[in-house]
Amino acid sequence: MSKSPKVITLGCRLNAFESEIMRTQAENAGLENTVIFNTCAVTSEAERQARQQIRKLRRENPDTRIIVSGCAAQIAPAKYGAMPEVDQVLGNEEKLKIESYSPDKSQDKILVSDIMRATEIAGHLISGFQSRSRAFVQIQQGCDHRCTFCIIPFGRGNSRSVPIDHIIDQVGHLTEQGYQEVVFTGVDISSYGGDLPGRPNLGQMTQCLLAAVPELQRLRLSSLDPAVIDYQLMDLIAAEPRLMPHIHLSVQAGSDLILKRMKRRHNRQDIIDLCARIRRLRPEVVFGADLITGFPTESDSMFEDTLRLVDDAGLTYLHVFPYSLRLETPAANMPQVADKVRKSRAAELRRKGEDTTAAYFEKLPGQTAKILVERNSQGYTETYAPVRLDQEFEQGAIVSALITGSSPEGLIVELTP
Repeated sequence: MSKSPKVITLGCRLNAFESEIMRTQAENAGLENTVIFNTCAVTSEAERQARQQIRKLRRENPDTRIIVSGCAAQIAPAKYGAMPEVDQVLGNEEKLKIESYSPDKSQDKILVSDIMRATEIAGHLISGFQSRSRAFVQIQQGCDHRCTFCIIPFGRGNSRSVPIDHIIDQVGHLTEQGYQEVVFTGVDISSYGGDLPGRPNLGQMTQCLLAAVPELQRLRLSSLDPAVIDYQLMDLIAAEPRLMPHIHLSVQAGSDLILKRMKRRHNRQDIIDLCARIRRLRPEVVFGADLITGFPTESDSMFEDTLRLVDDAGLTYLHVFPYSLRLETPAANMPQVADKVRKSRAAELRRKGEDTTAAYFEKLPGQTAKILVERNSQGYTETYAPVRLDQEFEQGAIVSALITGSSPEGLIVELTP
């Protein structure tokens, strides 16, 4: 085991951003021979896997200090505090503070505050990401909505936004370190700015950033709430080439009744209309979507509505999850769909997603693309299509190529000057 502290990141891109802060704080505090788990609580399966990894690490490294943090630790600190393998539990606020990583081990085992009392985001300037070619930048934290299946607001608190000047400083600093692509991340980035003076929205902030940091080559957005996309952001999608034509939407279902029972703020037709409107503004745009199968009360016909939505809205990249029961949520009290049915529907929807992705790839030969190079000669186009390169490039470089074909693994290209 390395003497330097190691952070194991589980879950979302926001965790990836925070893990860099945690690693720096733990190193600066003088921690050695320590592993920090930055956990996810979006599904029960994510928590099960986290506990499994913690136990495995303890068996293999009996003398290593194990700290558990993240959403799972925030929501159920006593559960992780009771694990004999765990030395300390840190909440989502505490995990970002240097004083939480005391090497003398004299602190309480559980350091978790009431996340609902958090009203702002502490500013942390990070210089890079281990083994990543793109940089994740937190612009927002928490969520003010209460979807009936979701426990994350109780792990992240209410919505808080990062001030525009700090986002500009962070992105400018990252471009100075050589990063050419930045991904905005948060829990509900569509709600950006509602708590800031003047209430700037996501589009206004994005416009300010791109004007202030002309060195940034590519900006990518993480998941957007389809009920809240402001007109300034629409204008940028239409006219700003540095904003990538890849829009990921938090759709969740294609049945209006299920969407209502989820307490979502959009309906099926809203998704279809939104995708059509954006496609008119930016014809090359590609849509991704989060989708849940087997939500309580979902019938076969309701699931068919979700299947049809993929074609009706023109969705390409599908992130499919079988519904995960969380006892603390309203959906847990609704009539449940059998676990076997949830999983079989998820498998069917994933196959649909594979077909739509393959169909999209087959349309691309003859087009050119700019590819952001990642590790092992892999990369991604502007629309987030994966590419295997036939020669080595510096990680983080952007190279031009002609698309000549496709395979199940991604696009086949020839490099161009």
